[in-house]
Amino acid sequence: MEKTTELDSLTFAAMLRQGAAQLGKDKKVVNDLNVFPIPDGDTGDNMLMTLRAGCNALENHLGTLSELASAASSGMLLGARGNSGVILSRIFAGLAKGLQGIIVADTQSFAKAMDSAVKEAYKAVPVPVEGTIITVLREGAAGADAKGDLNHYFETLLDAMQVSLDHTPELLPVLKDAGVVDSGGAGLLSIFRGMNDALNDNISHEEIEPTTATTPQVELDKFTENSTLEFGYCTEFLLRLMRSKVDLEAFDEAVIIDYLNKVGESVVAFREGTIVKVHVHTFTPGVILNEMQKYGEFLTLKIENMALQHHQSTNRDNASFKLPPKHYGVVTVASGEGLINAFREIGADEVIAGGQTMNPSTQDFLDAFARINAQHILVFPNNKNIKMAADQAAGLYKNADIHVLPSTTIGEGYYGIGYIDRDNANVDEVIANVTELMQAVVTGMVSTAIREAEGDQVSVHKGDYVGYSGKQLLSDSPNRTEAAKMLCERIGAAERDVMLVFFGADVPQNEAESLVADLQAQYKNLEIMLNNGTQPVYDYIIVCI
Repeated sequence: MEKTTELDSLTFAAMLRQGAAQLGKDKKVVNDLNVFPIPDGDTGDNMLMTLRAGCNALENHLGTLSELASAASSGMLLGARGNSGVILSRIFAGLAKGLQGIIVADTQSFAKAMDSAVKEAYKAVPVPVEGTIITVLREGAAGADAKGDLNHYFETLLDAMQVSLDHTPELLPVLKDAGVVDSGGAGLLSIFRGMNDALNDNISHEEIEPTTATTPQVELDKFTENSTLEFGYCTEFLLRLMRSKVDLEAFDEAVIIDYLNKVGESVVAFREGTIVKVHVHTFTPGVILNEMQKYGEFLTLKIENMALQHHQSTNRDNASFKLPPKHYGVVTVASGEGLINAFREIGADEVIAGGQTMNPSTQDFLDAFARINAQHILVFPNNKNIKMAADQAAGLYKNADIHVLPSTTIGEGYYGIGYIDRDNANVDEVIANVTELMQAVVTGMVSTAIREAEGDQVSVHKGDYVGYSGKQLLSDSPNRTEAAKMLCERIGAAERDVMLVFFGADVPQNEAESLVADLQAQYKNLEIMLNNGTQPVYDYIIVCI
């Protein structure tokens, strides 16, 4: 096989797609590298959906290696899901920065871009933890040999990444205790193995096909010849700033953003290199497009009548962005129709469908923000693995002040939203009060064990029901009700005032009612409320305060 000494845009596109294809094959293995012995691992899914968003951004894209890497990076930025997905998006953002201005890359140029990827990945994590995906990236890049051709570079890169991945349990005791390697590092290694296959022409059309975008189904009868344009057009585009039209080094994209805010609504706009990505709601897209051509030319363009509810993210009341303005808006995340309805009833304006195993993307948060007309938007992620995508969206959104609160469980989010003092205009006081209250909430979950495990207080057997809170395994039983009762005892239900019990989609209502009756008999001074959460994964979510 002929060795590759220079990397062009077509080869890099094939490498990204093959990386996604390989991760698609490996995602279950990556998901199962879960520290907790329950079926809620989602690292493989999050990384795959993030990478596919980058691949979809390359559809019909022509240009240099630098331009293609930037387009993929922008796609991953908005498609990032979960902490692993956000870190992956920053890895490829760093790679794009390192390849900026490069038409084709030799081995040393690509190696320098990988160093840039390492720096960007570490910047993405507020407190970098070694023994994770960032370690595998850093040690892989450090161990790769950039003195030969690209094929040799990737061979040595993969070898070094494998050694680093195998060593992750020695750096993180929680991995060693669970008998697994880091799932994010394993996902990254899978991606780079696929990229290496493409570099070596070990690729087929069938393998890369699943990463391409599908055409949405448009409900044309939602806008007929007798309709009135009430909601305007959702307009999105990538604008390449042109050196013939602007001074690239001095140009400030705030000129574009300020204009869009004057003529449109729900504006999300940011610049990556010489590309400006724009989302705006407007009744006159043509006027905006004409104005934009003063600064550059379009790479991609999409204009959709918002009355046509063509996919899930817009299958809502699009009039919401026209509601009167208010001081506070609330966005949260939940999975299961019952839980979603409970959050809406407690005061959430937007409940993004998702949670563990279904982490929402950065774009999902941006869409939710755009549907709320509020000065301050309080965001309750309800999961540590969702916070980074929420933070990334908060940094991109400019039409409101976004505040991402530290809610890590359904219980914290539920009580936190319920105790927002909407009459207090001081947002810092409101956030401080809600944060203090959330610290008093304890949340326990019951799910099925997928493997043996040892906790400080219990031995977990595969196939049993396991109860846990935070990172502590607290109960185990072949009987779901008994596992829930023991969990309640060990989270200190006797010292609490109120308990909420959300039962999952697989739990019969009579079983849940029997559990609550037993708990009420045991904890006579505890107010217990039962709710049909219909949530997946967790048979019971038990919240005490």
